[in-house]
Amino acid sequence: MKKYFPPLAVIIAAFLWSLDGILRQQLYDIPSFLIITLEHAFGAILFLPFLIKGWSQVKMLDQRGWGSMLWISICGGILGTFFYTKALSYINYIDLSVVVLLQKFQPIFAILLASVILKEKLSSRFLLLAGVALVGGYLVTFGVTSMSAWDDRTTIASLLALLAAFSWGSSTVLGKHALTRLPFQVVTSLRLTVTALLAGFVLLASQDITAVTEMTGAQWNSLMLIVASTGAVALFIYYYGLKHLPASHATIYELFWPLSAISIDWFVRGRSMSPAQIAGSVILLTAIVMLTQERQKNNG
Repeated sequence: MKKYFPPLAVIIAAFLWSLDGILRQQLYDIPSFLIITLEHAFGAILFLPFLIKGWSQVKMLDQRGWGSMLWISICGGILGTFFYTKALSYINYIDLSVVVLLQKFQPIFAILLASVILKEKLSSRFLLLAGVALVGGYLVTFGVTSMSAWDDRTTIASLLALLAAFSWGSSTVLGKHALTRLPFQVVTSLRLTVTALLAGFVLLASQDITAVTEMTGAQWNSLMLIVASTGAVALFIYYYGLKHLPASHATIYELFWPLSAISIDWFVRGRSMSPAQIAGSVILLTAIVMLTQERQKNNG
């Protein structure tokens, strides 16, 4: 039974991430770097005991190990969110599906980088299933839609979305690299701490820190709930799964996010899934199950 825990952990993390948009609705008028700094700072405090316990291992990190930690802290914790949020700011001018669809290139970047950097072997069957999962993720997210004509704003938004996809996809691979050197608990704590410090420096330079005095009680409650669910805790669960999975597989399990996001929209807001989205959910779940079986067969 334990063999299913790592895939399930990544899927649970993806489900928690799908709740993130709902929880962040209260924070729409707060500067993004203030949110990033506070969220990671509180998460770092929550998991500080792991960092203290594993500090002797952290001190033994070599240059490549620190390079991986800095990469996932900057790209995964700061740049990915920044690029994606910036791309979404163009939705008044372009079709939202352009931005979100291009972000779905994240698994492609992760799979390719896992093959190059981590030397993970990619079987033809795995590549086929990965492609099927991407198709399912697309259908769940968009159903059957057509893209609007591309203009300058679309091009800019598309490039930003691709940068976000690369940032998160590469962070999956470099996170796996860091996990070969440190326990997942220590990686989680160290990543949260480094991201909080770096984002804090940017926040001080931008002088947006004064906005913290204007935060309401409801906003503070939302922030704490994010840390305890879709933020630091989800990251902790995710790194447990990634520790025991190939990076190329983990990034496919993350595609559970669009399925759960559509389902939440269905139950919370009463928006039913279209036939194409239902078909996509079946395709996505089937691919995820078959990928799990593929991994167990390869490890057996």
